[in-house]
Amino acid sequence: MTPSEQFLRFAAECESMAKFTHDRENKPVWHRLAERWVRCAELAERQNAALAQRRERRRQTKQQIGDES
Repeated sequence: MTPSEQFLRFAAECESMAKFTHDRENKPVWHRLAERWVRCAELAERQNAALAQRRERRRQTKQQIGDES
């Protein structure tokens, strides 16, 4: 499981807690916590995509250098 998938699971758990809590003051807290986990998942996805791009550029550069030799 990727970090972003784990974060989304945490968000779902928070939403579930918000749904089932009996304390009205806690509902918005659980919703905000879920929103933060979703933002963490989005950030993890962006970081993962950026890392994949850097690795691909590095691979292409090494391949070009090898082709020139």
